[in-house]
Amino acid sequence: MINQSAADAPGAFVHPALFYRGPADYLAGVGGFVRAALTADEPVLVAVPGPRLDALRESLGGDAAKVTWTDMTQTGRNPGRILATLQEFADRHPDRPARIVGEPIWPGRSQAEVLEATRHEALINTAFAGRPASVLCPYDVLGLPAGVVNGARRTHPVVMEDGRVRLSPDHVDAAVVGADCDRPLPEPESGAPSFAYAHGELGEVRAYAEAWARGTALSAARRGDLVLAVSEAAANSLAHGGGRGSLRLWNTVGTGPGGGAGVVAEIRDAGRLTDPLAGRRRPALASVNGGRGLWMIHQLCDLVEIRASDSGLTLRLHMATS
Repeated sequence: MINQSAADAPGAFVHPALFYRGPADYLAGVGGFVRAALTADEPVLVAVPGPRLDALRESLGGDAAKVTWTDMTQTGRNPGRILATLQEFADRHPDRPARIVGEPIWPGRSQAEVLEATRHEALINTAFAGRPASVLCPYDVLGLPAGVVNGARRTHPVVMEDGRVRLSPDHVDAAVVGADCDRPLPEPESGAPSFAYAHGELGEVRAYAEAWARGTALSAARRGDLVLAVSEAAANSLAHGGGRGSLRLWNTVGTGPGGGAGVVAEIRDAGRLTDPLAGRRRPALASVNGGRGLWMIHQLCDLVEIRASDSGLTLRLHMATS
């Protein structure tokens, strides 16, 4: 059983990584965290992969009904959607510190998904700074590559391992992690033609994407989602990216979200992204700062990769075909 007290600071934000080895270690660490919250009458959200949900529910017995549960393989299939889920849960309980378990990386995640989930982990520190809440992030040290575990030491101020709780000497600022995650995007193996667009041509972008999507394995509903996401990205190009941009579309095999087949839409323009949390937080209805397009893109896609350079902005939107 891990002693929670060293990681708890009433009134402050706490973000520990729990390095566990096997089911018993997992249930002791995560279960202890949840039971401590219930004892303190604090709201609890548990967002972990499905099989872990079942084991935790069983271990908590009747107390399981007091917990809010969500399957992270669904909620966090696109890592860019996770942060909003955590913040919205905390927002529903403004008078009490929220306790959250979030496991965004599990064995089988693609390298691209791991990078975006790692970025998410770093941005938790930015989004929750100064807020009374605790977000515990479990890491399967037996099932995950050593590099992923080492990355967690950089994104979490506190680590819990082998029954001990301590400050992480490897913790760095979110901006440093974000820069490390901005690795060059690989070119599609089969190449992909570029479709250029400018002001007044948003309809042409939609028509081009619709025609291309009809030749893919996407369902009719997902084809509609893809066209809408591309349309939102192109509209951002026209409004904020220099008034023009380019679109490429291609199929993937074995490299899509979850490691299966998928499709990719890539939008390039001369835009800039000044807010690293853009699209990861639900924009207010009365917001005058925009952000709704990128938010919608994250909701529609299974993975969103964003790269900024001196020449502009690149968005890669991934959708799995199954």
